[in-house]
Amino acid sequence: MKNSNKNLGHISKQSLNISFYHFKTYNANIFMGDITIRNKQNPLLSPKDLEPSNENMIIECLLNPGVFEFNRKIGLLVRVAERTVQKEGVVSVPIYNDFGKVEILDFDLKDPKLNTSDARIINYDGTDYLTTISHLRLLFSDDGINFEASELYPSLFGEGAYESYGIEDCRVSKIDDTYYLTYTMVSPNGVGVGLRTTRDWKNFEKKGMIFSPHNKDCAIFEEKINDKYFALHRPSSPELGGNYIWLSESPDSIHWGNHKCIAKTREGKFDSKRLGAGAAPIKTEKGWLEIYHGATAENRYCLGAILLDLEDPSIVISRSESPIMEPIANYERTGFFGNVVFTNGHIVDGDTIKMYYGASDEHVCLASFSINQILQTL
Repeated sequence: MKNSNKNLGHISKQSLNISFYHFKTYNANIFMGDITIRNKQNPLLSPKDLEPSNENMIIECLLNPGVFEFNRKIGLLVRVAERTVQKEGVVSVPIYNDFGKVEILDFDLKDPKLNTSDARIINYDGTDYLTTISHLRLLFSDDGINFEASELYPSLFGEGAYESYGIEDCRVSKIDDTYYLTYTMVSPNGVGVGLRTTRDWKNFEKKGMIFSPHNKDCAIFEEKINDKYFALHRPSSPELGGNYIWLSESPDSIHWGNHKCIAKTREGKFDSKRLGAGAAPIKTEKGWLEIYHGATAENRYCLGAILLDLEDPSIVISRSESPIMEPIANYERTGFFGNVVFTNGHIVDGDTIKMYYGASDEHVCLASFSINQILQTL
């Protein structure tokens, strides 16, 4: 997810083949609603388009990718959620071992210590197991539309005790010649934020967990401010507080502090239940522009925008009163988990944001925004 204003060279706007999809007016005085330009070829990727990671797995769904530019190509780190091939008389669940390899655990369906009442999580003898686990699949494209895997660039899998239930929802930020991958680590210990770095997409340096559970939706700014790294993240505190966007700073991208809450849920709006950062904020003349997701209690996920001060990003200048993107296309309303648009990756080309997003927790899609148009809605 490289937020430079440089043109993509051979990747033309015509090749993206975009068209207006939908606008709507809520009343005669205030224009509100979806300002997105969806790609005509959506969905770009669906589960049928990729092969499972091994013969014992089935791809259940594809979710929102991290996005970046590398060697004049657009790269995606797609979250691939897989389940095991089931056998008669048992329920099988996958986990990753210390070496990033899938191990399959079989539980007898007649065992009284087994609870399978939730299709997403089973419990055996007091321990929860996910019925699907996710890894990050690297795909590349010359035109921004057609993506393929390459044997030169491996997929990323969970490794060790804190990633045994998979890795999810990667954001990619580039600072100088280093790519920073922040992603969700899932294990019986909880949900935290991990960091890996790379320069060539072949060799990765693992930095471990940088935000402890429960935390996710971490996006590192692609430029230091006053010689410090900054990041958005989303700790969860449902007993007192909520699922809010926080800002933190760091001297080295590993140790984070001076945490500040900058955006909370709002009753009666599209972000009334939870919200979290999308990709790295985009630097504009008006401030740092962040596209974020917001959800209602009914789990309807939309996208909004927030503008932060350039010198002190803990200062919120303005924020969306209504969503800039809603789940209105058929592939966004129905799927593995319907009524969802969710992004954590984009490319910036001048005034245009080319945003890759997950639709209904099943497909990868492409849409475009005008930065100036988003700013005018705030």
